[in-house]
Amino acid sequence: MSLHDIATRIQKAETAAGRPNGSVKLIAVSKVQPNERVRGVLDEGHRCFGENRVQEAMEKWPDFMRDYSDIDLHLIGPLQTNKARQAMELFSAIHSVDRPKLARTLARLAQEIGACPDLFIQVNTGEEDQKAGVIPAEADAFIAECRDLDLPLAGLMCIPPVEEEPALHFALLAKIADRNGLTGLSMGMSGDFEKAIALGATHVRVGSAIFGERVKPQE
Repeated sequence: MSLHDIATRIQKAETAAGRPNGSVKLIAVSKVQPNERVRGVLDEGHRCFGENRVQEAMEKWPDFMRDYSDIDLHLIGPLQTNKARQAMELFSAIHSVDRPKLARTLARLAQEIGACPDLFIQVNTGEEDQKAGVIPAEADAFIAECRDLDLPLAGLMCIPPVEEEPALHFALLAKIADRNGLTGLSMGMSGDFEKAIALGATHVRVGSAIFGERVKPQE
């Protein structure tokens, strides 16, 4: 499926939801994708991309940023505190703020650097042990803590459990955001982004539908 096809589907989903075209940002998830595939999407004019790991992004994106202007790079995977400075210097948004220690580290670095990417709090809507994110019952308190640290909160992010209906998790995330006055909703991936848009997504993360199946690094 082409980038144009995905963009068209997003526009149709926006219209069906009664939302203006352009209200949803498409994050092309380029993690574990060969550089030639990424360059092909860049050459089509797309500029917003998502990476899971700081180290992989550091190896890939500085060269692209020299060749292409206005790249909007988002970290959508977990962030270790010891990689926080590198992440803040490379990414324009971080979607995986999930614990107080990380929030405090980002706040300290923001003071030192004098700037901070847009931040999304990751909510573990399915309360899965293996998945990062604050559980829904603790989301309000963590949002308040981040605000007390003067962090620039753009919104919330979730990754629903694969075996459950994603719309239920998208609706829960939207409810938490609404009661906390947050407008950004990072939710929806290749298989369910239209449902996410219907429930208010502002950022959708689409990888395989644009690039094809991921190319795993050789052992």
